Parts: sequence; structure tokens; C-alpha cells
Amino acid sequence: MSKIAIKKDIFWVGAKDPDRKVFDGLMPLPQGTTYNSYLVQGSEKTALIDTVEPEFLEVLLANLEGVKKIDYIVSHHAEQDHSGSIPLLLKKYPEAKLLCLQKNKEMLQDLMTIPDDRIQVVADGGEVSLGNKTICFMFCPWVHWPETAITYIPEDKVLFPCDFLGSHHSFTNIFAGDNPAVYKGAKEYYVQIMMLYSKMTAKHLDRIKALDIEYICPSHGSVYDKPQIILDLYEKWMRGEPENLALIAYVSTHGSTKLMAEHLKAALEKRGVKVALKDLIGLPLNELAGVLTDAATIVLGSSVIMAALHPLAVYTAFLLDRLKPKAKFAAVIGSYGWSPNPLKNAAELLPSWKVEVVGAVIAKGHPGAEAMKELDALADTIAAKHRAAGLL
Repeated sequence: MSKIAIKKDIFWVGAKDPDRKVFDGLMPLPQGTTYNSYLVQGSEKTALIDTVEPEFLEVLLANLEGVKKIDYIVSHHAEQDHSGSIPLLLKKYPEAKLLCLQKNKEMLQDLMTIPDDRIQVVADGGEVSLGNKTICFMFCPWVHWPETAITYIPEDKVLFPCDFLGSHHSFTNIFAGDNPAVYKGAKEYYVQIMMLYSKMTAKHLDRIKALDIEYICPSHGSVYDKPQIILDLYEKWMRGEPENLALIAYVSTHGSTKLMAEHLKAALEKRGVKVALKDLIGLPLNELAGVLTDAATIVLGSSVIMAALHPLAVYTAFLLDRLKPKAKFAAVIGSYGWSPNPLKNAAELLPSWKVEVVGAVIAKGHPGAEAMKELDALADTIAAKHRAAGLL
């Protein structure tokens, strides 16, 4: 795929990877991803902003065909999917200097071999002139590594936010437009990569929103040609209140916990609470992530297996702890054969992400009438909590 013009003398020259199925050994990529690199040609100098996974270097070089000289290679972030090709590009373009922040320099040199004399460190707020274009640097730590920077070209009103505001897909059209699939993917990307750090990084969103922006060019996914859409969504995801929604995520080995989850879903809906019911068996992380920005209550359901919570329930509790969703309330439900203690102790897995645990319903074997009454009472409690929080 050849380079694609974004604005005059600014081009997408990255690589699409539609066949990649998993990112970081954890995140499913149902539609692949991209490694976005951008060529900026000023009246005096030329810059390449970010690179690609090393295995896609030849694709990047093909998109740079005819470019005789690159003066600067900009690294926002040391992770190899953005910076892994830098050593080879510095050999290809021996006159090029690598532009990065001091913290990024340290991490780049931890991860790969780059001589000091090829690196030009830029300060937070620093500017590098290309002639009629200026690259302005902003230090934005924890989006999503501690060294991350973003850059902005004021003359063209183009922002390069690296991983911030990105998404994972490899659609043919690199421009987001109004495509709902792009923003669905951006939401899942936010939850899996950015949400953990949202309290620390919301201030960086404010810095971005203060700029005059026509295009946002992240390092993965689409170029946002209607930037206000993604900026408004991030404002909602980072600072907005959760919705009147309960996520019931459960795993059921013999059907008893499933019956409890389905009964609780019906009871909650009868009380005006919307419900997302998710069977954890075979559930991809991105589908679970798509609910976590919205749910005010999370109910974890599990069977007891080998005298412990089901591993999928433990894994989900771990993800909740690491992702730290905005949910205000949590509960536990489940069925056991002979040992109730794992379910009794399950609530201990939840408060670490600072929610109020509002109840637990535990049934021995097949849930009978008493368990169903307890589930109804739990539904009453959750509905009341939503009402008191102004969500219902």
C-alpha cells in the first residue's frame, strides 16, 4: 500500500497487519492492526514520525520510495511496534537524527542499540523546525508507558498522539470519518490499554483539547478527520459517570451459576436496570472491555472447581483489578458442590479496585427458591444503589 496524503506534505506511510490476532499476548485483534508512520516534508527538512514493527520495515521503505533524505526520525514511545525499526532506518538514512525526549532516549537505549551521537534530545515543550512546519513536543507520561510523548504541527493543525486515542484494526480506509466500527474499536482499545492510567492521564486530554486540531494521527488504527468525535468520547470514557448498567460476567460448569445469572438479569431488568450478561467461556477480552466503561455494577459469577473459584473468574477478577473500571458497585454469585469458602472469599478479590461490594448470593448445587429470593433481594439492592447515585 503506497503512501496516503493527509494534508499537504504530510503522508501516512505505515503498514497494515490484518493477520495479527493477539497484541501483547493478551488482547484479541479480530480485525488486525496497523503500525502508523507519518512522513512530514517541510520546506527545509523532512521528518518521519514513528516507525513500524521491524518485520514490516520493507513495507515502510516501499512507502518511502523516492524520499532521498530524512533529516529527523521522531520517536514518541520506545515500544518496538513503534520504534523497533529505528536502528535499521538510521543506517538507511545516515544523515538522520533521532528526536525524542530524555526519558524516551533512556528506554530506547535499554531496548535497542542506538548510538548517542544519532540522538537529539528535545525538552517538554520544545520545538524543532522543518522550515514552514514546526514539530512541537509534549511529554505525556503513562499514555501508556512512562516515557510517552505526543507531537503537534501548529501550521497544519495535525496532532500525533502515539498510542493515545488509537484503535486496533486494519480497515482499507485509513480515515475514521463517522464509521461506528472505528469508535467501537477505539473504546475497546481505551479499556484494554489506557483505562488503568486514566486518572493520571486525563490532564493530557485537556492539553490536547486546548489545541486547534484538524487531524489526529495516532500510532494504531484510523486517522481521525473529525477529531471532535474521539475527543468527546475520551472525555466521556475518562471522566463521565457510569451508566445504569450492570455487567454480569459468569462461568458455569454444570448450569447452576448460569441459572442464577439469568435470574438476576431478569430481576434487574424488571427493576429498570439494564444488563449485559456475559458467559466467560470463550468470551474475548475485547468484548468484555466494550462494557467496562459503561457499567455501574459488576457481578462476578463462578462455579467452584477443584475447591477454588473457576480460573476464568479469577482471571476476570485480575483484569478488573488491573483495568480499574469506573463501576461503583460489585457483587458475587455462584454455586458450589461441597466447599462454599471460595465463593465466600471471592469478594476479597473485588475491593482492590475501590468499589462497594453490595452482596453475595451462594447456592449449594442447583439454586432453589431461597437462592432465587436472595437474588431478587440483590437486584433490589443494586437498583436502589443506582437510584441513589442518580443513574436510575
